[in-house]
Amino acid sequence: MKNFAKSRALQKRAQAVVPLGVNSNFRYWGDGVTPYMSKAKGGYLWDVDGNKYIDYRLAFGPIILGHSYDAVNEKVREEIELGTMAAMTGELEIEVAEKIVKMCPGVEMVRFACSGTEATMHAIRVARAYTGREIILKFEGNYHGFHDYTLWSTYAPAEAYGNRRSPIPVPASSGIPKVLAEKLITLPFNDVEGFERVMKTYGNLIAAVITEPCQGNCGGILPQPGFLELIRKRTEEYGVVFILDEVKTGFRIANGGAQEYYNLKPDLAAYAKALGNGYPLAAFGGKKEIMSIIGHGVAQGGTYNNNKPGVAAAWATLTILEKEPVMKTLNKRGKRLMDGISKIFKEEGIVHCMNGYPAMFTYAIGAEKVACQRDWNDTEKDYYLRIIDLLIERGVMPDHDAREPWFLCYAHSDKDIDDTLTAFRDAVKAGKK
Repeated sequence: MKNFAKSRALQKRAQAVVPLGVNSNFRYWGDGVTPYMSKAKGGYLWDVDGNKYIDYRLAFGPIILGHSYDAVNEKVREEIELGTMAAMTGELEIEVAEKIVKMCPGVEMVRFACSGTEATMHAIRVARAYTGREIILKFEGNYHGFHDYTLWSTYAPAEAYGNRRSPIPVPASSGIPKVLAEKLITLPFNDVEGFERVMKTYGNLIAAVITEPCQGNCGGILPQPGFLELIRKRTEEYGVVFILDEVKTGFRIANGGAQEYYNLKPDLAAYAKALGNGYPLAAFGGKKEIMSIIGHGVAQGGTYNNNKPGVAAAWATLTILEKEPVMKTLNKRGKRLMDGISKIFKEEGIVHCMNGYPAMFTYAIGAEKVACQRDWNDTEKDYYLRIIDLLIERGVMPDHDAREPWFLCYAHSDKDIDDTLTAFRDAVKAGKK
């Protein structure tokens, strides 16, 4: 058994000054079991007790190249010697914006932010300003950051959502004004009939439809064939802004994200995570016609939006993505890992389905297919976590949350995949009911 004595001591110390002892609710696994980090390099992470893990959390997805990636850190060090912040725009920011526009098919102009939450929040404001409307449509189980506008119907038990023909928006936190529900429509993901009905009834009142390409915080559920294309078609018909939340998929499932992967051009898109390989930078962008209203009666800003470490890291990360076979490597190794996990489940007679993409995937146990959060809610989540506990004991660390995908990085080796599959087979056998 691994020793976690130092982590437990740090948690107790932290809880005296930090709520739950962590700076994001997602980092809290429970009393006495929440790990605390010592260091991370490449595809590995060490906790304060010296336990080493093959890391598939990767900071919830930002680490696309590898922890503390040398070429990224070198560019950051070079740039911060010239200043870390200024109330001016620098040429490096312009170069990063040019790279994003070049790589992402639907982006003609871009603005930076510090987090995915900010990026989606700003995109929603711009959409409302552009259309002169206020209602937002989002899908159950989709997470678009911690702002009040979309933190609804995200984590609640599916039975709280009411009938799928007339879903009830459920706030995901105390403190969210109930009045905001008046500006929100929720639907199950992949609900073609429901989406058609809502657009026919409310299309002329909706400012934006916002969605992730897949349900990145709900088991990696993929869009059914044609679903994203249907959103694109109907939003164009009704003059609704289509916001594609690529905070997780951007620069991860393809160099151009889901837009490249699905040959899709939304009106606006939001980015963060893999953009800076772990350094804080986010962005939102889209059609020039829409983005150009910013600064003309439409407010968007932030003191740290052009922070030099984040901008420099993004420059280095995007440059490496353009020049090296990052995506090819991730797809090859990720597919081998997905196939290997599925094979182990089949050998043990465990009903399951694989979801997501090779660089960002997960699985659901007890179901052959899941299309929305309501389906996923009926899967065997406790059994999923039992396997995760056994994997962590064996030095493999996915997230301790059945909703969160496994992430791969460029630094993960073929041996890491082999070792992970060996540990997974052992964990499944040890945890089999």
